[in-house]
Amino acid sequence: MLLVAALSGCQRHSKSEHFYLVATNVKLAYWQTANAGFEKAAAQYGVTAEMTGPDSFDPRAEVDEFRAVVAKKPSGILVSVGNSTLMTPEIDKAIAAGIPVVTMDSDAPESHRLYFIGTNNLAAGRLGGQRVAAMLNGKGNVVFFTNAGQPNLDERLKGYKDVFAAFPGIKVVDVFDMKGDSGSAMDKTKEYLGRTGDGKVDAVVCLEASAAKDVGEMFERMSAQARVLIGMDVDDATLQLVKRGTVDSTISQKPYTMGFLGLKALDEIYHEPVKPLTQDFGLDPFAPFPAFVDTGVALVDKTNVDALMTWSANPANK
Repeated sequence: MLLVAALSGCQRHSKSEHFYLVATNVKLAYWQTANAGFEKAAAQYGVTAEMTGPDSFDPRAEVDEFRAVVAKKPSGILVSVGNSTLMTPEIDKAIAAGIPVVTMDSDAPESHRLYFIGTNNLAAGRLGGQRVAAMLNGKGNVVFFTNAGQPNLDERLKGYKDVFAAFPGIKVVDVFDMKGDSGSAMDKTKEYLGRTGDGKVDAVVCLEASAAKDVGEMFERMSAQARVLIGMDVDDATLQLVKRGTVDSTISQKPYTMGFLGLKALDEIYHEPVKPLTQDFGLDPFAPFPAFVDTGVALVDKTNVDALMTWSANPANK
């Protein structure tokens, strides 16, 4: 009995340890996948995990949700930053209160967050840019759909533009701010595809997850499959469009891995606390944290979409 009591007292984890994932657009398949990874790690450790945030792209509502989570004094917070200017002071307050905060998917590098887990978004943009340049043979007009001010999307756009700088025949003629509404992307696509002459749009790039399915629907309505359409992420609707050839290709991320590693990271920090959390770990050559955990990207097109869809459909991989 004494041995059992001793062992029970040495349990590392408890359901009372509550970790939160805070994001925007949480109903998207992308965030459901991220939450599945978050909850998987929580189940392994026997702790409590919860995702919260607005159903739409609403950075101010995300800040409000983040504040509400901080008030609960959680064991740790994993957050995808909708707007770094708005979120940075909130992250800093949480860190000052001793609550570990790690960013994922979209970063706030100017904050005191401990580190970032996610895609190298600059590299993702460059990968997409190389594909566009190849498909256009180095010449054509390109438009982008984005959510202005979202850090990860801004980095992707820069990656595309970095590649295009080597191709003077490629012109970025518009960067459209969807404001989180993929339906507006569909309407704008109709306008883009109607342009002719020197203003003809040769390629459309979706920098975030939700737009490709709506843009692709308009491509099919207007029989514009000869134009180049590049998506982002691998929700079922986008993969079906890749399979049909409407979407030329899409950039795959690993949101499940981000969520999974994110909870494990927060758990480690919670159980092995570093004091003070507010110190500048970025400059510390002996820091206990990395600056950035790159979860990787890949290009998905007709050559590998079937394999990805088969893998994704296997319940054993969920």
